[in-house]
Amino acid sequence: MTRPPLPPFTHETAVQKVRAAEDGWNTRDPEGVAGAYTVDSRWRNRTEFLTGRDEIVAFLTRKWRRELEYRLIKEMWAFEGNRIAVRFAYESHDDSGNWFRSYGNENWEFDEFGLMRRRHASINDLPITADERLFHWPQGRRPDDHPGLSELGL
Repeated sequence: MTRPPLPPFTHETAVQKVRAAEDGWNTRDPEGVAGAYTVDSRWRNRTEFLTGRDEIVAFLTRKWRRELEYRLIKEMWAFEGNRIAVRFAYESHDDSGNWFRSYGNENWEFDEFGLMRRRHASINDLPITADERLFHWPQGRRPDDHPGLSELGL
């Protein structure tokens, strides 16, 4: 199975890969998202270390039970060969209605089939009010005309 675009990445294909990842995560479908990773993919996400799709699915299931009305924007920062560096922000609220904007950076490494074999994420959470939210599209894929991180000043 391949997951185009494949490495080595060009600027254009790296941007496509980042948008595909953003679109996938905005579905909030753990199994669908996990399909973009190798079966033995290794992650560091905040303080959690995961190995393999089963652990990724369990992690994402827990995540999206906690982070309600999740909306994510990713932006390519740099790329070379089979690696892409990404910055991102997402907004969500907890079950008490407290809103957060979470900012982070990810380093990705892909295999020759375009599946991500390594993901290292560093993330910080900022409490915000509902009025401070910037991500206002219907749940799911970010519309093409919605501003990205740079356009939003993030």
